[in-house]
Amino acid sequence: MEGARPAVQQDAERCAELCRGATDELQAKRGGPLALRGEVRLLTEALLSAGGLATLVAGADRRVLVGTVDDVVVGFAVGRVEEVGEKRLGVIEGCYVEPGARGVGVGRAMLDGLLAFFRSSGCHAVDATALPGDRGTKNFYEAAGFKARLLTLHHVLS
Repeated sequence: MEGARPAVQQDAERCAELCRGATDELQAKRGGPLALRGEVRLLTEALLSAGGLATLVAGADRRVLVGTVDDVVVGFAVGRVEEVGEKRLGVIEGCYVEPGARGVGVGRAMLDGLLAFFRSSGCHAVDATALPGDRGTKNFYEAAGFKARLLTLHHVLS
């Protein structure tokens, strides 16, 4: 049975393995290498470093979940609360399920857990990102009611 639960220190090694899988997938996608050096750099560095998961879990403004199938960890999701003017915004920093466990509800269980955290934290809305051309991620979030609010266009200068 699939589900999600808060990450604990004993999940650190498995989360690092999953993070390496996510990193490998991002490397192969349009915009992925730059995202790894920018937007998701701090998250991947934390998950791959000794004590990094403990630091992430310790923050009151952040939630780290692991997704499971029959109590085996097959995914992770990380979200944080940001102050944006007078409102609070939930930001999904990363959500990853290993390929063999996709399509059975693990990602949705983690997403629902993050959304509950954001609601209880007083957030008015939630942002999540998808790389251009990553239809799977875009479809996943859209099926949960997300809509695009901002597109970032990029131009490389020679």
